[in-house]
Amino acid sequence: MASATYLLGLADDALIYAQRLGEWMTNAPQIEEDMALGNIALDLLGQARALYPHVGELDGTGRGEDDFAMLRYEREFRNVHLVEQERGDFAQEMARLLWFSAYQVELHRSLSGATDEVVRGVGQKAVKEVRYHLDHAQQWVVRLGDGTDESHRRMQAALDWVAPYVDELFDDDPVSVAAVREGSVGVHSPASLRPAVQHVVELTVSQATLTMPDPPAWRSRGGRDGIHSRPMGYLLAELQHIARSHPGATW
Repeated sequence: MASATYLLGLADDALIYAQRLGEWMTNAPQIEEDMALGNIALDLLGQARALYPHVGELDGTGRGEDDFAMLRYEREFRNVHLVEQERGDFAQEMARLLWFSAYQVELHRSLSGATDEVVRGVGQKAVKEVRYHLDHAQQWVVRLGDGTDESHRRMQAALDWVAPYVDELFDDDPVSVAAVREGSVGVHSPASLRPAVQHVVELTVSQATLTMPDPPAWRSRGGRDGIHSRPMGYLLAELQHIARSHPGATW
């Protein structure tokens, strides 16, 4: 069922980015930011936890959240490359969060009208949360971009760094096209979300006295097909270590 595979990609995006954001605890530039990024990570984890059991229902396997999160191998994950990249400096994280949260605002706004009751509920709850994520990223991008010469330089470099990973968010891959055609959960095509997302990002970048990067010489692709970049294996090893070391344990 294409809809189940499509929703699995959304859940994987949320889970993997939650793991990355969790790495900022004690590493953020101030204590308040430790808490803010930790709370954003928890919101994303909640999205994943709500979607995984539903995917297990739709695909007929009956798998639950732990099965999906802890017991799959790298090639079975369908998240985009953007969320799995290693934690860089704070400006890079805000550039990544700006694009991802702007995308999620439009995504969950569309899912809020889904025909599938579970998907609709996830979208209606998540859209309220991700608006805060977007606002948080926008404030930091503007603060850094319109700050000192050094913060401006690093924020511009961060936008350039994230650029090759953006297009994959909006690819109408065969699964998403089939899910839209299937119509069983009422999802929208990824490409249809891009104009609104692009508009929000461009306004933020302009307000920050920064410039949108030129089209990158290369772009990432393959995450939705289970083909991941080098950091993904290390991330999963850390994420899944306890569950795989103690199979069947509960806590």
